[in-house]
Amino acid sequence: MKRKKYMNTLIIIIVFLVIILTVLFIPFRKSLVFYERNTGQIAAYLPVKEGDTFQIIFTHSIHLTDVIEKYRVLPDDTMEEYEFVFEEFGIGMPSNAETGQTFEYKDGKYHIKDVGNVFPSMMIRNGKTVSKHRLVWGENEEHIVKFNDYLKPGEIYKVQVDHLSLWQSVKGVEIRD
Repeated sequence: MKRKKYMNTLIIIIVFLVIILTVLFIPFRKSLVFYERNTGQIAAYLPVKEGDTFQIIFTHSIHLTDVIEKYRVLPDDTMEEYEFVFEEFGIGMPSNAETGQTFEYKDGKYHIKDVGNVFPSMMIRNGKTVSKHRLVWGENEEHIVKFNDYLKPGEIYKVQVDHLSLWQSVKGVEIRD
């Protein structure tokens, strides 16, 4: 009788441990993740879902004007750049739209739409000299944070859509406005 009770208790403990380990370590939360380049550690993450959009805004180091890159999260966990917005032509800025893209001037800014660049990941350097990078998200672009609130100035980060486990989520820093 004692042996049967011991076995039942052992089975319950094993099942309980398997459930806890599954909840902790099975990736379930789709997120835009900023990985430290040298260590691969999660520096910060933003929970996202398929179809969500986000923007990366940086200040051009020479023109000192904002440049906006707009992205959407695709079903295969890649990121599609769908629009590029800037205020001045010059170093590093496109001079016109490519085939299949549209170019327009609106409200004092140049917009290149239907960009169509798809990335499995991107390397982004958080500015050091002119460190005004921002991340914008939300249905109406209502959320905005400064990179410097989450990322070190001058550092390079690998950005990609990834699925995080509860354990990884706890170890990283969730981006919130």
